Amino acid sequence: MPIYSAQPDLEIPNSTVYDVLFGNLADEDRDHIAITDDATGSTTTYAELKALVDAFAGALTHRGIKPGDVIGLHCPNSLAFAVAFHGSLRAGASVTTLGALLNTADIAQQLKDSAASYLFTTSMLGQAGFAGAKEAGIVAQNIVDLTDENTGVQALVAAGYAPPDLDIDPATHVAALPYSSGTTGLPKGVRLSHRNLVANIVQMSARLQTNGVHRDSVLMCVLPFSHIYGMNVLLNVGLRLRSHIVAMPKFELGSFLAAHQKYGVTFTFIAPPIAVALAKHPLVADFDISALETVLSGAASLDGELARAVADRLGVNVIQGFGMTETSPVTNVGDIGVTPLDSIGVPVANTEIKVVDVSSAAFEEIPLPARAGQRSADGELWVRGPQVMLGYLNNDAATHRIMIDDGWLRTGDIANLDHRGNVYVVDRLKELIKYKGYQVAPAELEALLMTHEAIADAAVVGHRRESDGEELPRAFVVLQQGVDAADPAVSAEALLEWVAQRVTPYKKIRMMEFIDVIPKSSTGKILRKELQNLPVAEAER
Repeated sequence: MPIYSAQPDLEIPNSTVYDVLFGNLADEDRDHIAITDDATGSTTTYAELKALVDAFAGALTHRGIKPGDVIGLHCPNSLAFAVAFHGSLRAGASVTTLGALLNTADIAQQLKDSAASYLFTTSMLGQAGFAGAKEAGIVAQNIVDLTDENTGVQALVAAGYAPPDLDIDPATHVAALPYSSGTTGLPKGVRLSHRNLVANIVQMSARLQTNGVHRDSVLMCVLPFSHIYGMNVLLNVGLRLRSHIVAMPKFELGSFLAAHQKYGVTFTFIAPPIAVALAKHPLVADFDISALETVLSGAASLDGELARAVADRLGVNVIQGFGMTETSPVTNVGDIGVTPLDSIGVPVANTEIKVVDVSSAAFEEIPLPARAGQRSADGELWVRGPQVMLGYLNNDAATHRIMIDDGWLRTGDIANLDHRGNVYVVDRLKELIKYKGYQVAPAELEALLMTHEAIADAAVVGHRRESDGEELPRAFVVLQQGVDAADPAVSAEALLEWVAQRVTPYKKIRMMEFIDVIPKSSTGKILRKELQNLPVAEAER
């Protein structure tokens, strides 16, 4: 039988995200600090934040934004992001968030695919947002620099327009439209309703409270708000718990540690690459981060030994969470002192999981082991709960591949279970590469490589670096007949640079090797495991 959460079911209100976060702001919380913007040093109280969100929503309504419109948001972690995101939702719009590192082509593609009519960006991120919006056909007056004093947040809220009266169905109205590669393929718009987001806000609020987060907690939020983990856990759950959010626009170890010392951070959200720095970098010893109590790692699986190294060095609790963009995002999270360090824990409230045998036609469920110390057989992790997405945007085929009958969603991750129902992620069924927590789709890089006139065939796989467990995009290339492999123009260095000039930085290929033929099945599917098992011929670039 599926494993149902051991947590009591929680009531999921049929409300908008705004109503859940700001609808019942208690008097004692009005003057409590909501957000410190580390880049500017400014602090904003909960009452001030609510007023900014309301005025921003009123300004958008005055400019013609209405329910059903899509707004692009291209902004680093900051007060401006929080105001623009929640102001847009309050106006009834759907928000498609764009990562700070996306290049012009990626931004244009997402804006076109999502049918966005507005883009809020910032010159802090350079010109990619402005150029991408123009390429996508968004009119100039709808491309707004959030940090410009004449057009940005302060200018928009200055008029003080009242927010609109909305009549939307939280269960079906799309609130957020982040993009994900899902279990395979190119990025797709993930349709997350207000109810999806609210469900996970309620679920994760309960679990974070169990793990010591409360009104007086100071939360370090450096993982991007533009990604679902940052958006709905770091930002939204932090706001619901009335905690103090420290918003950092990007990770730089010295600044990250200095902020912990300056603000007395008590709870930090990280991804595995940050864990490596916390465990090993000598700079950590130069800062007083003794206020820190707990570290929650997400975005990718964290090795148990690395988790222990962080816990021992810093004297903190370390727990893991698991989720996907398609699940708003969290399905599982560990508990302090209960969950093994190498486990993602048990399901959050109102959530079921099961591990299934993907080699069986009927997807037979794999049972729990009978005794302590044992693990179940490996299988694909499936999840079901109110946080599961409505589906992909304009892509029923992809939706049907990942969403199974009766509400089950295939995660594409291979996992096993212990006798208590704790889940251990051991591999990925999906082809997606996770580089520093960012999703890199092999299909996208392969398609790009195939546009090079000297390349006949190509495949991209993930390569696990032994030093820190980071997964690197590793390309195998077959040159066209007649191309001289000794030609510097088609050297590994030259091809790596050619790709780097055409992709967002985190999508760069880090290893390039030449091969006579790409191994494929009889149906033409790339045999990626064979490539992954080949000895490394080229060093990381």
